[in-house]
Amino acid sequence: MHVVVNAAASADGKLSTRERTQVEISGPEDFDRVDALRAESDAVVVGVGTVLADDPSLTVDDPDRRAARERRGDPANPARVVADSRVRTPVDARVLDDAARTYLLTSEETPQDFLAEIEETGTEIITAGDSRVDLGTAFAELESRGVESLMVEGGGELIFSLFEAGLVDELSTFVGPTIIGGRDAPTLADGEGFVDDFPELALRDVERIDDGALLRWDVLADR
Repeated sequence: MHVVVNAAASADGKLSTRERTQVEISGPEDFDRVDALRAESDAVVVGVGTVLADDPSLTVDDPDRRAARERRGDPANPARVVADSRVRTPVDARVLDDAARTYLLTSEETPQDFLAEIEETGTEIITAGDSRVDLGTAFAELESRGVESLMVEGGGELIFSLFEAGLVDELSTFVGPTIIGGRDAPTLADGEGFVDDFPELALRDVERIDDGALLRWDVLADR
């Protein structure tokens, strides 16, 4: 499976405010780029924090791109994936609607009554890990179900965990022309952080988009 992390960050590296409220970091050109990347992917994954904060649909906006997917024999929208160790995803979240197939990655500690509620929405459950989702095992299960290209749209906790597990192949970051600040504001990769053995990146290219810059990196071999 090929895993691409895509994120938009402020010039000081923040994803949103310390209150976890969205900030418009990108402009129309970058929104269109993200939509195209989503349309090229078999699945899109987010962490439960992103679902709770933003309630994204994770579907393709452009009808021509949806039609192009269907012409090549794919569903109109990529599958949606939520990493949610204890099932905090609301049953009325947009990511659980019938616009596309949805997978929920969870752990063995999830109460069965929560799972039953989620399954009633048509969501497929993948259980991997004891108290936290084992992302390597869960991603292998997704791959066995036909997911060959996976786009990661956040948030910082999930992105850090993926880098920690050595599961990321590419990183695309749009750096927007704004400062958010705040020691408690989420960054591109939160979690516990690395103290050594840092993931190494190779810069592939830089492109000016809107009033910001898109940086594309290849992730070098596993640490």
